[in-house]
Amino acid sequence: MTFWNPWHGCTKISPGCRNCYVYRRDAEFGRDSSVVTKNSTFSLPLARTRSGAYKLQPDGGWVYTCFSSDFFHPDADGWRPEAWSMMRRRKDLNFFIVTKRPDRFFAGLPLDWGDGWENVHLCCTCENQEQTDRRMPVFLELPLRRRSIIHEPMLEAIDIQPWLAKARGRIGGVSCGGESGPDARLCDYAWILDTRRQCMANGVPFTFRQTGALFRKDGRIYRIDRRLQEAQARKAGIDWP
Repeated sequence: MTFWNPWHGCTKISPGCRNCYVYRRDAEFGRDSSVVTKNSTFSLPLARTRSGAYKLQPDGGWVYTCFSSDFFHPDADGWRPEAWSMMRRRKDLNFFIVTKRPDRFFAGLPLDWGDGWENVHLCCTCENQEQTDRRMPVFLELPLRRRSIIHEPMLEAIDIQPWLAKARGRIGGVSCGGESGPDARLCDYAWILDTRRQCMANGVPFTFRQTGALFRKDGRIYRIDRRLQEAQARKAGIDWP
């Protein structure tokens, strides 16, 4: 699994941000997560070995991009055009970006973006009904070739079916996951199954990504260790198709 974090730090904008893992990890080192700073690994996609080969080689997987910030954070507006330029040059790599800010997509967007680049996949986070209804009208209208939705941390049952129907094949998948960390909020298996049902009804692939630390199933609440949360989700065997 390859990560490229061109910048670090973020500001909280919605309920899903409350227990953000970036803030949790930074607190251990006394770092202020609300200050967005450019990382020393900013130019990683173009970094080369002594032999002249790119350090990042295509392996068929994703380059998970900006997972210690939000790619569209306003404090990174000055750096984003260069980041886009690197993705343009590395068309042999596939970049996966997750955001809570689809409304800022056009800030610094390359002039040659057109209807999207094949090697860029944008995933929008929708943690509850309010944020789903706020972000989906914007997200579905963005010029993208690859897009998906993630309910993580999933904080309540979400009716996403109207948006799946409206998308008409423009959503590549929906995934769900609970919240990790010592202060994790509850995730209910019934919510996961209902999202799966909605995806199946609209022919959209579904993935159960992780249980989270506090998980309710059939009325019983379980506390699940971090190292088991993804494994328990896979064990459920409900990914579709």
